[in-house]
This record gives sequence, C-alpha cells and structure tokens, in this order.
Amino acid sequence: MNATGDAAPRRPWPMHWKMALGFVLGLVVGLVVHYAVGKAGWVETLTTYVTQPFATVFLRLIFMLVLPLLFSALVVGVAEMGDIRALGRVGWKTLAYTVSVSAIAVGIGLVLVNVLKPGAGVDPVAARQMLAQGSERASAIVESTAEQPKGLDMLIGIVPDNVVKAASENTILAVMFFALMLGIGLVLTRGEQARALQRAVEGLFEVSMTLIGLVIRLAPYAVFAMMFNLAALFGWDLLVRLGAYVGVVVLALALHMFVVYSLALKTLGGYSPVRFFRQSQEAMLMAFSTASSNATLPTALRVAEDKLGLPPRISRFVLTVGATANQNGTALFEGVTVLFLAQFFGIELTLAQQVTVMFVCILGGIGTAGVPAGSLPVVALICGMVGVPPEGIGLILGVDRFLDMCRTTLNVTGDLAAAAVVSRGEK
Repeated sequence: MNATGDAAPRRPWPMHWKMALGFVLGLVVGLVVHYAVGKAGWVETLTTYVTQPFATVFLRLIFMLVLPLLFSALVVGVAEMGDIRALGRVGWKTLAYTVSVSAIAVGIGLVLVNVLKPGAGVDPVAARQMLAQGSERASAIVESTAEQPKGLDMLIGIVPDNVVKAASENTILAVMFFALMLGIGLVLTRGEQARALQRAVEGLFEVSMTLIGLVIRLAPYAVFAMMFNLAALFGWDLLVRLGAYVGVVVLALALHMFVVYSLALKTLGGYSPVRFFRQSQEAMLMAFSTASSNATLPTALRVAEDKLGLPPRISRFVLTVGATANQNGTALFEGVTVLFLAQFFGIELTLAQQVTVMFVCILGGIGTAGVPAGSLPVVALICGMVGVPPEGIGLILGVDRFLDMCRTTLNVTGDLAAAAVVSRGEK
C-alpha cells in the first residue's frame, strides 16, 4: 500500500526471468511429450507447423534488424571516439585481448581432450548409426567448405567491392569494414554535413533498438518453442550416447567462462566477476536460447549500457566487432571437435598438427558467422587440413544444437567481458 491507501503497482517481471521460465517450461513439456507419446503424428505436426515456424519467424525478425543495428552501432561507436588515436588505442586493446583469450580457450580444450580422450570411448554401433543419420547434412557441409574463401582470399574478401552486395549476401565482416571506414571518415571530417550524417546514423541505431525492443517481447514464447522442439524430438538420448564428448566440451566452456573470464575481469578490468555475471544474465539466456551471437547483439548492447554501466562508445564498438570476431566458445569447440574426431578415427595428431589446429581455430573464431551452426564448415575445413575425415562431423550433428547454445553463451559473455576490460581507463 502507498501513502494514499492505494495498492502499489506490481513491478513487471524482468525479461531474463520470463525467458528463463519459457526455457524451463519448454524443456519440461518437451521431455514429457517425448517420453510419454514418443514420435506421435500430432507431435510432428505441432513442431512442424506451429512451434518451429514461430521460432523461425522470431529469429528472422531479429536477423532482419541486426544488420542495420550492427552497421549503425559500429559507425556511431567509432565516430564517438572523437579522434583516431582513441580509436587505435581501443582497437589494439580489443585485438590483443581477443587473440590472447581465444588462445587460452583453445588451449584449455586441447588439454582436456588429450587428457580425457572422449573419442576413444564411443560405442561403434551407435557411432555408425549416427554417421548414417547425419551423412546427407554432413556431405552438404563438407561441400560448402569448398566455396569458403581461404587464406589470402579470405583476407581480401573483408574489403567489399560492393557494400550493398555484401549486405544482401550477409557478409558481415565486409559490412563491418565499411562501417569502420565510414566511422573513421566521420571522425576526420569536420562540417555540418558530416554531423548531419552522424545524427542520421544515430537515428538509425535508435530506431533499430526500438524495433528490436518490440520483437524481444516475443522472446519468452520463442524460447519456449525452441526448447520444446529440441526436447520433444530428441529427448536426452543423443546427449547420453555422446556423453563423454559433450561433457568435455561443456567442462572446457565452463572453465573458460568462470575461471578465465573471472580472472580477466578482476585483474584487467577491475570489475567484480559476481556482479558481472549477475548483471549479464539476460544476454546469457538470450544467447543460450537462440544459439546466435548476432541475434543476441541487441540484448548485449542494452545490458552493457544499462546494467553493466559501460561507456556506450566503447561497448558499441567492442560488442559489434565481437559478435563476429571474438568467439572464444567457437574456437574452443572447433579444437575439441577436431581432436575428438581424430581420436575416434584412430588418427594420432603430432604436436605440430595440434598447434596448427590451435592456430586455425583462433582464426576460425574470428571469422566464423555468428549464426546457429556457423562453425561446422570451419570444423570440416580443419579436419581436411590435418588428415581427419571431414564426414565425421555427421557423428556430432545430433548434439550440435545443444553445444551451439553452450558455446554461443560463452561467446556473448566473452564479448561483454571484453567490453568491460577494454573500458577500463577509457573516459
């Protein structure tokens, strides 16, 4: 009751609690359906025509708005630096942190795989069945690696010859390069026209955030639909059959998140790890549910500014770059998976080959698309480089969705941690 005797208005539930409720309900209801009725016709009809389309539409709405948001956030973040020296300082700090922490992530994964050897204990009968089930999709992924630019071509491809074409093809790195150049141009250009352009881009950023705020209201229902689909169709069977592999990946991700990030936040960022993880819950839940760094970018930007209290010009720059270039979880996953498949096929990788895997995984974590299953073509590519049959990824396709959710959570948390670390000492 307030002073006038009226009942105090009820505070709305925070979004991360609504998403957590949708996640738990979707998982529980899906598991009950899976084990109670199995693959009944109505279950397939429900997932095919109701829950899956709803989840797909939600993700498409987010992806529709992410490109203008990513573009405008990066332009504004660079323009607000004020001078090139500040941009260079923040850029180098971000790059140094990203490469160092990614190397630690891959190192943790490789050590755990070599010590625990999850690939040596897979049931051969179950393995053949899983390889057969995933053969068609695995072949498509392997074929797609032939179309991926490699080496110098990949580096050249970052610079677009047509930014509109790059945007239409969802070539995120090329769009980011153009946004970076436009931001630098705004920093160097003095005049009313340049300020008018900057205000227009700031308007695009604000409008994108407003529209995404409307879409995010559907997040709890979309999270329910995604988890229901996953649980109703697969249950726990696949996780159990590949339990050792899943366990090693999740253990490595957990060690990196709660040990490495906590140490980095405390020592480099001067930031309380407990407060950081508590304030980042909404972004972490969104990342886990969507399995997409790009789809989580709007939520991460809001969390960084409103809850973590980071400077907007720093958080916008680091988070937009990090959504594609700071993917520690992806780099770790790729390294673990390549060594797991090598153990499964009985291929002994030398120390030099494992160092090669580590190096390519760090680069892969920088260039992998921030969308669901974006790292699988990179895994196939690395397998081919070190003599492991790339078709072996068919073995892990069934559990990849769950692991994608886990590694995306680490990716997004890592972006926020990087923003906190880079913000230290910046006005």
